[in-house]
Amino acid sequence: MAENVWILGISMTRFGKHKDKDTLDLGSEAAIGAMRDAGVGIGDIGVLAAGNLIGGNGFGQLLQKQIGQTGIPVYNVANACATGATALRVVVMAIKSGEVDTGMAVGVEKLSGAGLLTGNARQAEGGHWVRDGRYGAVAPLDGRVGTETMPGVFAQIGMEYAHKYGGADFELFARISEKNHAHSTLNPMAAHRKRFTLDEIMNDVMIAYPNTRPMCSANVDGAAAAVLVSETKLRTLSLEQQRRAVKISASVLTSDPWTDGCQVLPDINTLTRRAAATAYEQAGIGPADLDLVELHDCFATAELVHYDNLGLCEPGGAADFFNSGATWRDGSTPVNVSGGLQSKGHPVSATGIANVWEVATHLRGEAGDRQIEGARVGLAHVIGLGSACGVHVLERSAA
Repeated sequence: MAENVWILGISMTRFGKHKDKDTLDLGSEAAIGAMRDAGVGIGDIGVLAAGNLIGGNGFGQLLQKQIGQTGIPVYNVANACATGATALRVVVMAIKSGEVDTGMAVGVEKLSGAGLLTGNARQAEGGHWVRDGRYGAVAPLDGRVGTETMPGVFAQIGMEYAHKYGGADFELFARISEKNHAHSTLNPMAAHRKRFTLDEIMNDVMIAYPNTRPMCSANVDGAAAAVLVSETKLRTLSLEQQRRAVKISASVLTSDPWTDGCQVLPDINTLTRRAAATAYEQAGIGPADLDLVELHDCFATAELVHYDNLGLCEPGGAADFFNSGATWRDGSTPVNVSGGLQSKGHPVSATGIANVWEVATHLRGEAGDRQIEGARVGLAHVIGLGSACGVHVLERSAA
């Protein structure tokens, strides 16, 4: 049977605007922080998986020039907003294969000032549309059969869910955002820590109905990194290192299966449901066992549908689940205690590891004022359109 894999050290920079730092500065800060947290040095790391979308090829090798070049294999990872989670999974697989006993995953991005992510939508369209290229029949139809802009895609997904199951309206989506902004006030690592009233959220600039500006993820700068070890290696380390280690009970990555609809409108639901079901099976738990969840709330509408996709509620019951108060930090299933992407920020390649950092910090009992007391099991979820979904189930050490 393959080795269990543990998080030995994990770190993230504060998300926000870092005008005086580039991606290498931020990545190095997170990587060195993770090694320091783990109590290891670069000479202990057997493999590096580095995630970065904007910086071009070879980011991992450039990062090594800052943190130490030891000749280890480097995997440069790019998988949309799931890049960080994919880098983590690469290291998990390397350890489970027996190739190494210690590895590090890093995700970093500089996105402050980038505006809202637009996907592959055309910047401008003049005259009549003309089909061209392999995807000419489907790709450039923005505004004709839906949209490819991220705000629009997730607005449609939320409205589709509301139409199908009922119970969700503009105000409910705004209340989800209200919750996350309230949670952010307790998170010193969040880019934005302002609590918004419901009226402020609903009356802000409309981006794509029903998502107003505070209901959209914030594009910021940031990095996160994690040092992973095999269970055999962990047993050779100090009792304090073993006590703070966090078990990765499940590590899952999925992509879209074929459906008619996903050829035009991205299907964020099916691959998330499959990832969650596989993760619960791997970990030997169910949704009811989760003490907290960090999910990919790139927009308020996305959070609602992922309650259902992750099995946190009965099928079709996401609105009732939220209305029950379950997802607040004092509820039965706290969701996005960090403030989520709408407040914490979304430097896309860092997000997957940052969500894991949030859950791990609670399982260690080190989350300060926002600590979920007695947290033992948590789930981190991220999705990248293209499409990829990463789900990690984490458990507190019994040491």
